[in-house]
Amino acid sequence: MSQPAVSKGIETPAPRSPRLLDQVHDAIRRLHYSRRTEEAYAHWIKRFIIWSGKRHPATLGEPEVGAFLSYLASERNVAAATQNQALAALLFLYKQVLGRDLAWLDGMVRAKRPVRLPVVLSPLEAEALLAQLRGAHGLMAGLLYGSGLRLMECLRLRVKDVDFAYRQILVRDGKGAKDRAEQPLARSGAVT
Repeated sequence: MSQPAVSKGIETPAPRSPRLLDQVHDAIRRLHYSRRTEEAYAHWIKRFIIWSGKRHPATLGEPEVGAFLSYLASERNVAAATQNQALAALLFLYKQVLGRDLAWLDGMVRAKRPVRLPVVLSPLEAEALLAQLRGAHGLMAGLLYGSGLRLMECLRLRVKDVDFAYRQILVRDGKGAKDRAEQPLARSGAVT
């Protein structure tokens, strides 16, 4: 067998596998998740790695993931939604990047959801608030209030997405990469 040629004493380094976070970013983009989801998942994966003493997640498993999520609930006092976001990020990491399914996390302490009634503006309060806004901000606030659009959906609207004949707004590539039509409320103070 012949030896690979080495020119002038320079050895070519062995190809390195991509870093874990680069693999996470690639997997998220391949599955067409939103940029904000990508940022949130990368944040929680970094926090998990730091919490574990900078050990590679491939060497960790259900006990460590459960302990991290319990730590978030009991010591960091995070909200239930925050803990669920961290759980989703770690489940994504293990399933999509590391190719491992985590067994159900039985011993994990769950963050408690506070029992609160939602604070809702009365129609008069909403109308008074919208009356204070002008220009693009007033238009956006009216759209958000009257149609149920999410903020990023409103920011991405184009003129061609507003259909005056059918009195509807076409939301393209909304949450879950889905298109839908919204029909704004026909009330005073709301977008008509």
